[in-house]
Amino acid sequence: MDYEPMKVTILNPKQVLFDGEAASVFLPGDLAEFELLDGHVPIVSLLRPGKVVLDWETAVPVQRGMVKFDKNECMILVEE
Repeated sequence: MDYEPMKVTILNPKQVLFDGEAASVFLPGDLAEFELLDGHVPIVSLLRPGKVVLDWETAVPVQRGMVKFDKNECMILVEE
């Protein structure tokens, strides 16, 4: 299956942890883990500590935070 890349930004108060494109973003949601693919409905969710996995292979460790996904753009804001 072909996926359109989505714009993904992961940042904390001090730095940008990731800024680029990904076909898949797997997140440690507050209640359960979930995955965002292109065309996903808009969503805002809290995140618990864990790893954000980009394109099924690149893992970025994160602390608590939130994610907003809308119009194929994923913005992830996390604590340090």
